[in-house]
Amino acid sequence: MRKTIAIDFDGTCVTHEYPNVGMGVGAVPVLKRLAKTCDLILWTMRSGKELSDAVEWMRWKGIPLVGVNENPTQGDWTDSSKVYANLYIDDAALGAPLIYPPLGRPHVDWDAIADYLADNGYFQVV
Repeated sequence: MRKTIAIDFDGTCVTHEYPNVGMGVGAVPVLKRLAKTCDLILWTMRSGKELSDAVEWMRWKGIPLVGVNENPTQGDWTDSSKVYANLYIDDAALGAPLIYPPLGRPHVDWDAIADYLADNGYFQVV
């Protein structure tokens, strides 16, 4: 059964530059690899045009999403608005591996995330 992963956007996929879309921080190759075996949900506080910009960034980078701020299957078993996932990747999460650049806010360390995902069976064995 495919696992579901909810991914934050600002500070996780890109640098913090809201309302603009920041620079990539290394998420793309990891997310593309994950999408082979997992369902990805964009899970962000963005709304309106800023949300559309984030969704377009994901599409432009070739990252398939099964949902945006919602898990399309959870309505079958709950009315909760909290997005269900097996794993949440967010720069604000307790214990998230971060990179602290000399200027600006910290962002997710995707090399450390990739190691965790590999060690815990999230990547397809080829």
